[in-house]
Amino acid sequence: MFKYLWGEVLKGVLRNKCANTLLLFICLFSITPLFASDPTLTQKKPIRIGITSVILDQKQQFLETWKAYFEARLNQPVEFVQRDSYGKITSHLLKGELDFGWICGYPYVQHQSLLNLVATPLFKGKPLYQSYLIVAKTDTETHSINDLKNTVFAYSDPDSNSGYLYAQYSLRKNDINPESFFSQTFFTWQHENTVEAVAVGLAKAGQIDSYIWESMKQQNNPFIKKTRIAHKSEPFGFPPLVATKTISPQLQKSIQHILLSMRNNAQGRRLLEQLNIDGFKITNKELYDDILKMHLFIEKQKHAAS
Repeated sequence: MFKYLWGEVLKGVLRNKCANTLLLFICLFSITPLFASDPTLTQKKPIRIGITSVILDQKQQFLETWKAYFEARLNQPVEFVQRDSYGKITSHLLKGELDFGWICGYPYVQHQSLLNLVATPLFKGKPLYQSYLIVAKTDTETHSINDLKNTVFAYSDPDSNSGYLYAQYSLRKNDINPESFFSQTFFTWQHENTVEAVAVGLAKAGQIDSYIWESMKQQNNPFIKKTRIAHKSEPFGFPPLVATKTISPQLQKSIQHILLSMRNNAQGRRLLEQLNIDGFKITNKELYDDILKMHLFIEKQKHAAS
């Protein structure tokens, strides 16, 4: 089935409508967990946590286990709401339709006055990750995004720092207009899909999250074996878990405590292992200053050109 979908995308590429074609086949779904049989839980309002697609072999099973982990410690039902883009999760947060969200640093810096930082995951021991420029394994000539003029380029998500903002900044800081530099661009809406698009030749290159690429490598994903990293960015603040300003400080502290203490018990460590992170840490907004600076630089350039 997936081969058929990519076949349709390829037809879209040939018609210069790749982005529209790909959008037709993105699957948007939300996970509505089954609450525990405890009647005291079902009588309470669920805590809604928004997430984007996570690379897990058994997504729903993991989320059910994580949900139960939260509920046992909160004595309140928890609902995970999964969407296929950071933009949709951020929109739900800003509309008050979610209480918490695991989003990227890019939408966080754009809306930090409306969101509270709750905790930041630790990846390889630090609350940091990078943006990877990836190309096919057979491509030995590409060493930076500047080498990709007049090629097809895959972005992961328009609200992703690693999958979009950094690529835009890398070109614009060298006075290159991304809109005219590539022959064609499209969004895959998931970092995993960007890896696949490059691996099968739908794109010459793509920009993705280092955490996703490394996690796929750990899982021996076949598409990873067909790609290589052409360039790595400097470290950025890892995508954080945030809360809306309207939730109670007590609830925020409760969620924060649960996340921070996961590495202190066997069940929590198993969940962290499945997520391929080491734990969570309290951070501050300054961790995301580099992302904010790139965003402001691009906005200033766009304003000057208009």
